[in-house]
Amino acid sequence: MFPNYFLIGAVGAALAIALGAFGAHGLEGQISEHYLDVFETGVRYHMYAALSLMLISVMDKLLGESRKALIGGRLILSGMIIFSGSLYILALTSFSKLGMVTPIGGVLMLTGWGFVIAAAAKRAKK
Repeated sequence: MFPNYFLIGAVGAALAIALGAFGAHGLEGQISEHYLDVFETGVRYHMYAALSLMLISVMDKLLGESRKALIGGRLILSGMIIFSGSLYILALTSFSKLGMVTPIGGVLMLTGWGFVIAAAAKRAKK
C-alpha cells in the first residue's frame, strides 16, 4: 500500500511555513546571523522535501504505483527529518557536532530522488 505522501507532504509544508515564521520573527536577535542562516537552510530544504512528497503522490496517481517511487519517498522523508532536523537543532543549540549528521540527510534525499527518477524513467519507456 502506497502511503499518503500528499498528506504527509502537506503537513510537512505547513510545518515548514510555521518554522520559517518562527525563525524570522522568534529567533531574530536571539541567535547569531550565522545560526539564523542555518535555520533558514533547514526550512528551505524542509519545504523542498515536503513539496517533493506531494509530487511523488501525484506521480503515483497519474502513473500507477511504483515500488521505486515508494522507496524514493521514504528516503526523501527520512532525509528531510535528518537534514532539516539536525540544522534546526544545530541553530537552536549551537551543538556543532550535529553538522556531521546533516550530510546523511542530504544523501538520503539525493538517493530518494534517484529512485524517483528511476521510477519515472521506467514509466517513460512503457
